[in-house]
Amino acid sequence: MGQQEKVATSLTGAVSEGISASLVSVDEELARRYPGDPGTRQPVHTVYVPGDAFEAGTIRSWGDQALAMLDEHAPDAASLAAVLGLPQELADDVHARVRAKLEREPIEDLRIDFEDGYGGNDEDTHAARAARLVSEAYAKGTAAPYMGIRMKCMEAAVRDRGIRTTDVFLTGLMEQGGLPEGLVLTLPKVTYAEQVSAFVRLLEAFEKAHGLDAGRLGFEIQIETSQAVLAADGTATVARMIDAAEGRATGLHYGTFDYSACLGVSAAHQASDHPAADHAKAIMQVAAAGTGVRVSDGSTNVLPVGTTEKVHDAWRLHYGLTRRALARAYYQGWDMHPGHLPTRYAAVFAFYREGFEQAAARLSAYANQAGGDVMDEPATAKALSSYLLRGIDCGALDTDEVARLTGLTRADLDGFAAPRRGDLTATAQ
Repeated sequence: MGQQEKVATSLTGAVSEGISASLVSVDEELARRYPGDPGTRQPVHTVYVPGDAFEAGTIRSWGDQALAMLDEHAPDAASLAAVLGLPQELADDVHARVRAKLEREPIEDLRIDFEDGYGGNDEDTHAARAARLVSEAYAKGTAAPYMGIRMKCMEAAVRDRGIRTTDVFLTGLMEQGGLPEGLVLTLPKVTYAEQVSAFVRLLEAFEKAHGLDAGRLGFEIQIETSQAVLAADGTATVARMIDAAEGRATGLHYGTFDYSACLGVSAAHQASDHPAADHAKAIMQVAAAGTGVRVSDGSTNVLPVGTTEKVHDAWRLHYGLTRRALARAYYQGWDMHPGHLPTRYAAVFAFYREGFEQAAARLSAYANQAGGDVMDEPATAKALSSYLLRGIDCGALDTDEVARLTGLTRADLDGFAAPRRGDLTATAQ
């Protein structure tokens, strides 16, 4: 190799050093506030079950009910395709995968509800029972990947009850052998960032009381009021909430009906595709981007019950809303009835399978610097690998078929999906 040619510059090294020194605090702030996606699995949905109704067999019961509905109202691929408008080339695979999913893992994330859905009158007993059943489920291997509770909010009227239920549930878990890895807590009806700070203090006190590592307990913030999106001074409250969580926030969950009602939207028009919902979720999405906090869509209150015609109508609505959310990068939503599970998984599986081959080809070309008809950048490679990983995690894609088309291992995909902060910029230059 020849000697590298010298190039002329006008500035001394001291200029670069001075600029770097002036940005030390900014570099630290970027690293603290925007660590990037945690790289863990995000469930495709959250199922809510009232605390007084939750039983040891709830998860299997939901799966069995969903399978029975599928058998009754869409027993084969052709009938499911006709109901949902699935392309025939996808229908066989999607139908088979939906059935397999309902048999193997019908619920990915379950929240035992002690807030709006709770109708019991002995909350201490139900919270303690929830802790015991959750611990037993993880010990037996029958748990959903993620499980936890939604307690009452931090508003004055129910604050003490919410604190006590949280304490009873977490203490019960510790008595049963410790906190499971899939534990999730959901704090509802958050209006001020100070309420998030108060919940952080509660979790800190519990960790200290049990000798747990600081930060072991995280939680989701449920966005159900207009004030949670836009503060009185015009700033985005939700961004302040993420900061107030001090690294403990794991998700922002949109509450379709409370939020719509808060804005005066009439009951007939309260839905996750209403313009008010789109506005709120867009702000949530921008506030959460890069922070490691994930955004979840809400639910539909139209249940697939009654005649086959009514079930099909409800399925088409739910399928369409789920596909719409996925296209907008809301990869999680709520399901309120066993009959929502077939269309949740049909929508998710179709979304990943129909784009699988193109995504795999683009990522393979990028990884091998092979070129192609699309010029992808590092940020796009991150999106492509994240897409494939999400598909694998939920069961829409198989690891072997992804490896065959991309030539990449799971570790390779993880590397593309979660680069360090400086890598994207450095690689793009």
